[in-house]
Amino acid sequence: MTPRRARRSLGARDTVAMLAVIALVAVFVVRLVDVQVVQAARLDEQSALRRSVHVDLHGARGAIVDRNGVALADSVTRYDLTTAPPLVAPFTGRLGGSRPHHVSVGAALAAVARASGASVPAMRASFDANAHTDFAYLAKGLDTERYEAVMRLGIPWVYPQQQSARTYPTGAVAGNLTGFLGTDGAQAGLELAYDRCLVGADGSMTYERGADGVQLPGSAVTTKRAHDGGTLVTTIDSDLQYLAQQDVATAAQQLGAVSATATVTKAKTGEVLAVADYPTVDPNDVDATTDRGAFGSRALTDTYEPGSTIKAAIAAALIDRGRATPTTGVRVPDERRFPWGGRITDAERHPVEDLTLTGILQASSNVGITELGQSLTAQQRYDVMKDFGLFTPQPAITYGGQPRMDYPASPDWSAQTDVNSMFGQGISTTALQVAGIYQTLANGGVRVPLHVVKECERPDGTMQDTPDVTGKRVVSPRAAHEVVQMLRSVIHGGTLNGMAPISGYDVAAKTGTAEVANGAAGYGADRIISVAGIAPADDPQYVVTVTFTKPGPGHRVSSAAAPAFRTLMSQVLEEYRVRPSAAEPPLYPSNW
Repeated sequence: MTPRRARRSLGARDTVAMLAVIALVAVFVVRLVDVQVVQAARLDEQSALRRSVHVDLHGARGAIVDRNGVALADSVTRYDLTTAPPLVAPFTGRLGGSRPHHVSVGAALAAVARASGASVPAMRASFDANAHTDFAYLAKGLDTERYEAVMRLGIPWVYPQQQSARTYPTGAVAGNLTGFLGTDGAQAGLELAYDRCLVGADGSMTYERGADGVQLPGSAVTTKRAHDGGTLVTTIDSDLQYLAQQDVATAAQQLGAVSATATVTKAKTGEVLAVADYPTVDPNDVDATTDRGAFGSRALTDTYEPGSTIKAAIAAALIDRGRATPTTGVRVPDERRFPWGGRITDAERHPVEDLTLTGILQASSNVGITELGQSLTAQQRYDVMKDFGLFTPQPAITYGGQPRMDYPASPDWSAQTDVNSMFGQGISTTALQVAGIYQTLANGGVRVPLHVVKECERPDGTMQDTPDVTGKRVVSPRAAHEVVQMLRSVIHGGTLNGMAPISGYDVAAKTGTAEVANGAAGYGADRIISVAGIAPADDPQYVVTVTFTKPGPGHRVSSAAAPAFRTLMSQVLEEYRVRPSAAEPPLYPSNW
């Protein structure tokens, strides 16, 4: 090849290369224009859909359990169904069938409705309201069965969110104690009082989602771990709680009482095994309860004048301070008049009787207990009642609505109230405070703070919210023992003489009948009747109290509460297989 022809060939190749480069550049420019201008809107939409998605991780609320681990309140898994409205479109799928086929949006929604119980119009309304967002609800609160039925449909634009719902497996049993949750969280009872123990800590995670709305494998990242709440362990025996609620409800209805309570306590430990209220609430169906007073526990929150159940504390103070013995005698008329014009009477007219302290408790004489009780000063009586747990909040019970009990260090009552207080009028207590008096006597004079919660057990095994149940001596062992033995006479010939004995067991008990203030600085015809008792009297193990507020005509005497007391105490002794009483010791004489 000649030099001239070689130069022409090289120039041609350069021209071809240049044209190729120009063509390649032109392709890139066209592609760039296509991407940045022609397809910009569509690619922006796809980019927005393929992005990080934030998901809340739920920390489950802890359970409330009875002393045996039976759930009184628990959290169960529920599912919400959500979607991204821009992604809602027809698709090819089985929709629960055997072969893939074209599925319209309407057919998909109809299938979701059948599986979940949701409404198609409601789902479409949710789409419309959130048309320009990536989130809309299809259905809420599905149980596992319905959730799985929806997921089997294989609809690509339906996404589940796991939630936690509160349930109360025992229903109204202990509903007065557990309380319940509302849309704004804990509303009442132990749910509210121990919310910090029970509440879980939510976490979060993110994942990458493709243009089809499906999570990209391996893209999930937990940004904050969720933690479940603690388990609140109570002292309640749910089986006994059920029996107590049945007993007190049946008796209240028979007596025509407005409300009623019952408590069962272990004498040695102060553990409350049952706190029954009538009426009460089913936390699974709060709206069915129209009486807001039934949302909590009247046994813990309502105050009343306890009546003659208080006489046992006065008797113990008299013995403890050496002012009387079980056989100390007093001449007892049926009324007393005082220099300031005051007057008290016994429940029934009677001639002057020569009663011992035992006989005074047996007959429940107001006159007799004041004759002996005035050998103690008002301050001494006030102090001993306070030591028994009156006039102060329950130190080991955390529960909303308890009375503040802001009493002074010294009694500030009138001369009449000073006298009336010895038979339980003019002073206020709760049903559980009365139970505390008899727990102290049954425990040899040592008061152990009554409590309904053992502890909060955190998921890591640590314990918190354990109440201080350190015992405090109130009266001597001798004084406590002698009062328990005196109270046996209440059943043997006293105000509970008509109550059928509990076969094999010797029981010590005291009745109470208190007038109800009428709001006009006086008292009306209404009464609060009660029985508080200990069994077995020779080896005290359990304390039972029953209280009925405003029973109907014909039932306004304390003996009307006896059948409910006997039924519940019998169930307690049987439930815990308590050893029958030994040979009964002789009773103290009631007369001198």
